[in-house]
Amino acid sequence: MKGYDVFVKVVVTSIHQVIKWRKAMSRLSRWVASIIRGNNLKDGNIIECIHHPLGQLCKIFCIVIEETIPNQTSRKFQVKVKSIISRERYEQDINSKGQRLILLGGLNSPELYLKHLVSFPLLYPRSLCKLGLESFKGVLLTGPPGGGKTSLVKKVAIDCKALLVTVRGPELCHSEPGESEMELRKVFEDIQLESEEGPTILFIDEIDSICPKRHSGISSHSRRLLAQLLILMDGLDVRNKFVIIGATNRPDLLDSAIRRPGRFDKEVFIGIPTFEQREEIFRVLTLGLNLASNVDLTELALHTPGYVGGDIELLCQEATFTCLRNHRNIDFNGEQADIQVSREDFMEVLKQMCPSSQRSSSWQCDVKPVKWSDIGGLEQVKRRMQIAVEWPLLYPEAFARMGISKPRGVLLFGPPGCCKTNLVQAAATNCHVTFLAVSGAQIFSPLVGDSERSISQVFHHARLGAPSIVFIDELDSVVGKRAAAKHQSVQERVLSTLLNELDGVGIRIEDKRGTLEYEGTPTLEIQKSQLSVDNNDVMVVGATNRPDLVDEALLRPGRFDMIIYVPPPDGQGRESILKVLTKNMPLADCDLTWLAENTHLFSGADLENLCREAALEALEEDGFEALAVRNHHFIRALKKTKPSLTEVQLNYYNRLATRFINKSSR
Repeated sequence: MKGYDVFVKVVVTSIHQVIKWRKAMSRLSRWVASIIRGNNLKDGNIIECIHHPLGQLCKIFCIVIEETIPNQTSRKFQVKVKSIISRERYEQDINSKGQRLILLGGLNSPELYLKHLVSFPLLYPRSLCKLGLESFKGVLLTGPPGGGKTSLVKKVAIDCKALLVTVRGPELCHSEPGESEMELRKVFEDIQLESEEGPTILFIDEIDSICPKRHSGISSHSRRLLAQLLILMDGLDVRNKFVIIGATNRPDLLDSAIRRPGRFDKEVFIGIPTFEQREEIFRVLTLGLNLASNVDLTELALHTPGYVGGDIELLCQEATFTCLRNHRNIDFNGEQADIQVSREDFMEVLKQMCPSSQRSSSWQCDVKPVKWSDIGGLEQVKRRMQIAVEWPLLYPEAFARMGISKPRGVLLFGPPGCCKTNLVQAAATNCHVTFLAVSGAQIFSPLVGDSERSISQVFHHARLGAPSIVFIDELDSVVGKRAAAKHQSVQERVLSTLLNELDGVGIRIEDKRGTLEYEGTPTLEIQKSQLSVDNNDVMVVGATNRPDLVDEALLRPGRFDMIIYVPPPDGQGRESILKVLTKNMPLADCDLTWLAENTHLFSGADLENLCREAALEALEEDGFEALAVRNHHFIRALKKTKPSLTEVQLNYYNRLATRFINKSSR
């Protein structure tokens, strides 16, 4: 081919070859002309050189024909090398072309903020130096596992057209002394060479494994590796086009020396997704799914408190597999079947799935679905429970608009067997929130400090799964009144810890919700509604039979804001309870009104026991072929069943109600 100028891009095997051939461009042009002679030089063609003898000699991976221009002044064939890049950067550019449209649901704000942080030192390092500004060297990403830290770094590297070099902390750890430090030095030497070619990002995943806190128990190997990393970061030239990004889900384990300015200058926190962010994640992850018309992504986001991006991705995958299992007649060899993932598929998976943030929790419980209509009577109590528990969790924007602070705690007290636990279960069922149940057996431990740590862990898991309800049954046995003794008991220390947690003192960074909000301005704005240090998304509900044994510090507004008395059912309430209990029971000539009038002092549990005894009487009389429970069966059961309450107890609880309800906010 004569009379043409051929502009090519040469891809070599390593960055060392890039530096070598940039000093010998004329000789490289001659070698390239010999390699491509006789090939099709159409624009965009790629000529593989890895098996060519000259290509192997020159360490050339491939040659890309970028442009072929006719030359009227010369009849010779001329090759002009337009650019030289390494194989790693070339392959990343090829792989990223199909990934530029990938969206990260719920991470738009941290993505924009991180992109602004990274773009200045990568693209304009020398300009910043001329202005007297030093480019920062590192960014630390923190947040719970599965939140999208690694995906975010990959997306930002693609958008900034930077080479991403990923190093995982455990990969640098070797058994031989000095080998880990040498491996780390080699990584930094290579990254500085890569930065001479173009923008480069060094991503150190699980950085806490190589930068642990220095204390007496740390090994000498970890000390040397940490010291080597600190020295290497201090010796970096800020004029080069590179940035170091570290990621960890345990920032509390990092040595403080690594987090000071001049090393990891900036920190970006990615927390548990909020409701709006979960809805956005669902929309992104279900773009390729064939969803049925009954799938409501807003409903799915409401049913997944505490789920991170990885959990939601697994949920969508499992729902798809469930759909495939339910459709057995599928021809996988033929055309794609028109199968739609329905709401039932998602709900079936949700019953079996637990968010990763709660899998190590021993307090999370599967709430038995209880509707308000399943609880007979107590209409006024149910209404107050809806106001105290449901409204703050379901309509937080209304509380914010009206300037009302949401209650942090609700205390239920009353005689045993009056549906206090069922009331809490009904509230959790209707709110679709994480439900954690705490008992004294789980809290108290013979080890010093273990009981207090258990209380802190309960609230830690509650904030990770927020919005959530923490239910403390038999509150008086867990945190009783403080005694006047000189020595503090375990129960008093647990009480002090609970008071601090209710007040929001010492909330850890990983307990926070949402992500940083960045609007593209030079100053970083943090939404108070997302990162405020409080317990607005955690509702504590306590239940007790003895509120007089609960410490007064717990009963003040700001802790247990509302105190609700759950009385024993009256005549109308007992009739309503009997209708609920006998809803699935075959009855014949039964007078529930008469029965309600003759069950004075019966609690809800007593009435349930009465119905069970009546059914057993029917089976005993008519055998296992019995078809109905009759009125005389209830009369016989009534003679055997006695109420658990007495008039003395009723008077006692009425006095308590008069005393404590006056302290309540309503």
